[in-house]
Amino acid sequence: MIHTREFNFTQSVNQSFDKAARFTKWDTGILKQIKACNAVYRMKFPVRMDDGRIEVIEAYRVQHSQHKTPCKGGIRFAAEVNQDEVMALASLMTYKCAIVNVPFGGAKGGIKINPKAHSPYELEKITRRYTAELIKKNFIGPGTDVPAPDYGTGEREMAWIVDTYQSLRPGEIDAAGCVTGKPVTQGGVRGRREATGLGVFYGLREVCNMPDVMGRLGLTTGVTGKRVIVQGLGNVGYHTAKFFHDAGAKIVALSEYEGAIYNDEGLNIEEVFEHRKTTGSILNFPQAHNFDKNTDALEYECDILVPAALENVINGDNAPRVKAKIIGEAANGPLTPEADEIFIEKGTLVVPDIYLNAGGVTVSYFEWLKNLSHVRYGRMEKRFNENMNAHILGQMEELTGKRVVEHERQFIMHGASEAELVYSGLEETMIDATHEIMNEWKRNPDIPDMRTAAFVVAINKVANAYVELGIFP
Repeated sequence: MIHTREFNFTQSVNQSFDKAARFTKWDTGILKQIKACNAVYRMKFPVRMDDGRIEVIEAYRVQHSQHKTPCKGGIRFAAEVNQDEVMALASLMTYKCAIVNVPFGGAKGGIKINPKAHSPYELEKITRRYTAELIKKNFIGPGTDVPAPDYGTGEREMAWIVDTYQSLRPGEIDAAGCVTGKPVTQGGVRGRREATGLGVFYGLREVCNMPDVMGRLGLTTGVTGKRVIVQGLGNVGYHTAKFFHDAGAKIVALSEYEGAIYNDEGLNIEEVFEHRKTTGSILNFPQAHNFDKNTDALEYECDILVPAALENVINGDNAPRVKAKIIGEAANGPLTPEADEIFIEKGTLVVPDIYLNAGGVTVSYFEWLKNLSHVRYGRMEKRFNENMNAHILGQMEELTGKRVVEHERQFIMHGASEAELVYSGLEETMIDATHEIMNEWKRNPDIPDMRTAAFVVAINKVANAYVELGIFP
C-alpha cells in the first residue's frame, strides 16, 4: 500500500523546479534567485460587518519575480488562503508567464475569507480596503503589479478594485490597466471570461493532434470522440467542458463538491448547467447516473481527465486507480509529486498547469495592452478589412462569372471582432507553447515528463532575462 505524504504547495512547486533545474546549464546562484519570492506583503485590517461587529481580515500579496515588470497574478478569496499557498501560486505565475511569452513577473494575492459567508456589501468593503492597502505599499499599478480574478473572485471584484484605484490615483491616464478581468464596460476585454477554459482546450487539442504522442498512448489523433471527464464546474471547468463538447468530444462524467454524475453516451453541458442552476446541484440530472462519491469521477474510464478545482486532489493514494490516458491540469497544482511519479511509471501523459491554464493570464495581457492603448481591438481595422474583402470577392466573381454561395460570402467578407482577435491570439499562444515544451522534451530524452520539460523552458527564459539585464554576468 502507498502511504501518501503531506505536501504543502510550495514544497510541491519547488520539488518540480529542482527536478527540472538538473536539466539546465545555470549556476546554483541564478537558480536560487529564480526560485526565491522577492516580496511578501502580509496585512491585517479591520472591516465593519453588516451586523455592526468589526472583523479583522487577513490578506496577502506576493511578488515572486521582477525580472519583467509589471508583476501579474490573481487574487483569491478563500478560507484556506495562507502565505505558503500564495507564495507557491506567485512562483507558478512567473514560470507560466515565461512559458507563454507574456512579459510579466509572477505575483499572487489572497484574502482569507469565505466569500459565501459575506454579503455583497461586506465583500465590497473588504475588496476596497484591500486595494487601498496595496496602494499604500505600491503593490498595485499598471506598471508595478496587476491583479486579476482567481478562485472566489470575478468581474465584480475587479470593478471594485479599478474604481478604488482610480479614486485614490486621480488623473492617472493608464489607471484602467491596474487590474485585468474587469467587466467590458469598465475596460475589460471580450473573451476574458472564457479564456482559461478555452486555453485548456486549445492546449489539449494541440497535444491530441500530435500523431507520435497519441500513438504512444494508444489513442487516435484529434479530440472528436474522446471520452472526457471534468472535475469542477466553476468558470474554468465549465468552459473547458463546453469547448470539448462543441468540438465533438464526449463528456462522460462531471464532478462538483456536491457530487458527481456520469453517462457513457455523453452529457450535454448546457443542460447539466441549467439543471444545476434550477436545483442547486448536478445530482439527479435526468440523463445521467449519480456516482456514490464525487471522487469516483476521477477514477472513471476515460481518455482525458481535467481536474479544474483545487490543489492536491490526485495524490499517491488515488493515482494508481486513475484510468485516464491524458490528465490536463486546468486547476493549479491538482497533482502531488507522488502522483506525478506514479503517472510516469504508468505512461500517463500529464499536461501541466504551469502552461495549460495560462489562457487567463494570456488574455489578461491582451486586456492590459488594450487599457494602455485606449482603443478596442478591431475598432481601427474591422470595417476596412470587410470593405477590402468585399472588393476582392466582387472582383473574383466578376472574373469567374460565378457567384459565391451566401454563407461563404459572409465568411470571406467578415472582419474580425474583438473576441475573435482575442481567441486567435490565445490559440496561437497555446499552440506555440505546446510545441516549445514538446520540442524541449524531445531534445532531452532523459527529461521524465512534460511538467519537467515545461519547467526547463521556464527556467531558461527567466535566467536569460536576468543575464540580459546584467544582473548576472
